[in-house]
Amino acid sequence: IKRNPRSMLRLRDACERAKRTLSSETRAHIKIDALCDGIDYEAEITRAEFEDMCSDLFERCAASVEEVLRRVRIPKGAIQ
Repeated sequence: IKRNPRSMLRLRDACERAKRTLSSETRAHIKIDALCDGIDYEAEITRAEFEDMCSDLFERCAASVEEVLRRVRIPKGAIQ
């Protein structure tokens, strides 16, 4: 799939839709007909699985935000 730009784009688009779905629901279904070489792809992911896969990214982002707040001397509690 990595060698096929069209397949990668279709997979990326489907994952982006799933990410948006998980912001309001607990499960997202991904289905892509003929993703690569005529093979269909289908999967389901839960919000918990997604959060677990992305936890290191979330932690790094939170650390960056906390550093900025510390530098400008704004307490975390002042942010809504």
